[in-house]
Amino acid sequence: MRLNSSRTRFSQAAVAVAVVALAAAGCGKTSNESTGSSSSSGSSSSGKYTGKGIGLAYDIGGRGDQSFNDAAYAGFQQADKEFKVGGLDVEPQDGESNADKVQRLEQMAKAGYNPVIGVGFVYGPAVGEVAAKFPKTTFGVIDDDQAKAGNVADMVFHEEQASYLAGVAAAKTTKKNHIGFIGGVDIPLIRKFEAGFVQGAQSVNPKIKIEKQYLTQTAQEGGFSSPDKGENAAKGQIDAGADVVYHAAGLSGLGVIKAAAEHKVWAIGVDSDQYNQDSLAKYKDWILGSALKNVGGAVYELTKSVVEGKPLSGEVRGDLKSGGVGFADSNPKYQAMKDVVAAVDKAKQDIIDGKVTVSTQ
Repeated sequence: MRLNSSRTRFSQAAVAVAVVALAAAGCGKTSNESTGSSSSSGSSSSGKYTGKGIGLAYDIGGRGDQSFNDAAYAGFQQADKEFKVGGLDVEPQDGESNADKVQRLEQMAKAGYNPVIGVGFVYGPAVGEVAAKFPKTTFGVIDDDQAKAGNVADMVFHEEQASYLAGVAAAKTTKKNHIGFIGGVDIPLIRKFEAGFVQGAQSVNPKIKIEKQYLTQTAQEGGFSSPDKGENAAKGQIDAGADVVYHAAGLSGLGVIKAAAEHKVWAIGVDSDQYNQDSLAKYKDWILGSALKNVGGAVYELTKSVVEGKPLSGEVRGDLKSGGVGFADSNPKYQAMKDVVAAVDKAKQDIIDGKVTVSTQ
């Protein structure tokens, strides 16, 4: 899927996924099963889908995070709607081990779900282990490229590119030349978000002041699942003088957005278009935009490939050029800032054209 217009918007299929995401907002932590077809796995030699449906295993925070996991669920829903395959989506448990993830994925594969997708890098080892046991099932893992196998699609993204655009937007919007970044957990993946954001902001103003904070050192400490931690961190950065705050913190980011809106400063969301999330409606006037990662599109495309009998495998990387990442411009207030929009559009094109290479660290 590609970003076809000069603005950083997803293509028609991805927009459909984003719209479906609204239906996922605020859902509880229960597993759902749609009506599937037969219990056998894979596609027949004729290309007709014979699996039971999509097996989707969520990352920390689960469905209802208005961000990463909900984006995956949107792709699940869109694929189900278009291909009528049904499926099962399953929540993580607090403090679970890799063995728990292995068991979850094995149960899905045994039941005939195809593809089976782990949402988040934490599923990398489990996907690699289970895929070897079920060679006729297609597996996918989002945000990890280590589970290399002929029946695994490693679905990864250039998050730093979307974050660069967020940095440009923040630096062009700030009135104080002072902005902030809040990461959920201090890991290499989230460092990519920070690196891109900082580089983008400094491309506008090399002397801009940037607050940086990670909520926890490990995911088990709640860095991706604690809105209160996000809110407290954002308040601290705002008190220090930041008037635009960008988060890459999953469910914890809801607290960042809440704090920004209450203090009447700009927030920049992540992964999903958070301006359009129902549960954030009362804060949306202060959501400048969101650094998009088309997780939903990845789920949809992998499902499509399996249904059509030509399953994707190997590294599948989304970037600005392919439409795998982008910057949401849904807020009319953002659209009215013509100089900001122009700067973001130019930065996007410069990256696509190879004039700018965005750092990942």
